[in-house]
Amino acid sequence: MRQATGTRKSPGEKIVKDIKRATRMHYSSEEKIRIVLDGLARHQQWLLSE
Repeated sequence: MRQATGTRKSPGEKIVKDIKRATRMHYSSEEKIRIVLDGLARHQQWLLSE
């Protein structure tokens, strides 16, 4: 098999990556849309205040 060219990660880095993956937030589609709309509204307020 081929080996990836690049640096090898230490076991500690792999553990941290696995923990981050396991504890990552899982948002529903509706929540993702709400987050985007909230960000757009804040951006618009910021533009209008200048």
